[in-house]
Amino acid sequence: MKTDRIFGVVAALGALAYIAGAQQIPTSFLSDPVGPRTFPTIIGVVAALCGLIMALRPDDEPDWPDMGAIGGLAIAVVVLVGYAYGLKPLGFLIPTAIAAGVLSYQISLRRRFSLVTGLAISVGLFVIFKYGLGLSLSAFPRGWLG
Repeated sequence: MKTDRIFGVVAALGALAYIAGAQQIPTSFLSDPVGPRTFPTIIGVVAALCGLIMALRPDDEPDWPDMGAIGGLAIAVVVLVGYAYGLKPLGFLIPTAIAAGVLSYQISLRRRFSLVTGLAISVGLFVIFKYGLGLSLSAFPRGWLG
């Protein structure tokens, strides 16, 4: 119950700050009758109400994951941040194969299966994004292909 109350108060305070920020949006002379502040303000009011409801009517305490699960999540976050930083210098295929392989290994501890899964996801996504959606992706680092 305590965690819901804390999160509810933090969410309500964040929503109030969001509403205050929305009120600072300048109004242009070419804007519609509703204005640019209305939609963000509505979102902030709904978020504040949800936060207050959580604080006033909390659920029972949840069962938090053990340290092994938290360690697995930390590894996944590090892999995905590394993936984001590796895309531009290494191209699409290499970082995607590594990230998909590592994340697949976390799901099922079979090395060969994870390697094949990482390669298949990498090539499959590249084909879909490059040829199906027409995105300008580089498969490998720019210097490799001349």
